[in-house]
Amino acid sequence: MEITFDGGKIITAHTHGHKIITDQPLDNGGGNTAAAPFDLYLASIGTCAGIYVKSFCDNRQIPAEGIRIIQTHEWDKETGLPVNIKLDIRLPQDFPEKYKTSLIHVAELCKVKKSIASPPKFEIVTSQP
Repeated sequence: MEITFDGGKIITAHTHGHKIITDQPLDNGGGNTAAAPFDLYLASIGTCAGIYVKSFCDNRQIPAEGIRIIQTHEWDKETGLPVNIKLDIRLPQDFPEKYKTSLIHVAELCKVKKSIASPPKFEIVTSQP
């Protein structure tokens, strides 16, 4: 993955042929042209759980169109960091009761969540060509 600085507060990650563009909100000196990096971090949690839920449904031929995940956060007022992240998997009325517990289990398999639960070591260095 390569990170580039693309003018103003726009920072872009280049990975696997894709560009993930970030910006800062107006009140932080950015142009608000894209999500902020921390917003992408939070979104990665819900979307990761979402792909596990979607795959679970696909494998059982259960329609996923009516399913939504509502993600909420509680914050530490001193650090500004989340202390509780809740994923509420909202199901349509006709979702089979027998799969509800399994759906929670597959959402728990999300690699982003697991990475947070067992954080990697970070190493930051500088180099010059």
